Amino acid sequence: MVNHIRRVCVYCASSRQADSEYTEAAYRLGHLLAERGITIVYGGGSIGSMGALADGALSLGGRVIGVLPRFMYDLEWGHAGLTELRVVDDLHERKRLMIQDVDGMVALPGGSGTLEEMLEAITWKRLGLYLNPIVMVNIRGYFRPLVALLEGAILERFMDVRHRAMWQVVDRVEDVISAMENAPDWSPDARGFATL
Repeated sequence: MVNHIRRVCVYCASSRQADSEYTEAAYRLGHLLAERGITIVYGGGSIGSMGALADGALSLGGRVIGVLPRFMYDLEWGHAGLTELRVVDDLHERKRLMIQDVDGMVALPGGSGTLEEMLEAITWKRLGLYLNPIVMVNIRGYFRPLVALLEGAILERFMDVRHRAMWQVVDRVEDVISAMENAPDWSPDARGFATL
């Protein structure tokens, strides 16, 4: 069954020092999502992959919603050109709002914040609290060690083999939309095997 994707949460980095291949991919992803009329919800930043993602979508008139904690807003880390910038009290509220009412979640390469947000989404999916696709974009093989770690968790029986269906991995941003549209269905019944 094809999933209908209208609104997507994207986790990505704010580093200015990472290889330009990452920011170029983020810009292309923003462009591709806007081309399809898909609203982007992201962390609200203006630099690194965050800024590139937003700029790519906005260049086509795409709808981009940023969610930024107040302390980051006070530091002027927010993107000034967004469709909407929601300023929230803290990181917990930010994460909850970013994943609320989205049809899919995409993780571009990033640091500890990106990884933590994505792993929380996987945890919520395992518990049947979030049911939609999760796609990792494996640019430069970035997510290979994480996928190996998750496979190790399955091998060591910390997770069920059925948990492999919770995420998809693609190598190019051009494959993100089809990966979300064709992701396996996930049900709240997954709670039945959330613990082993």
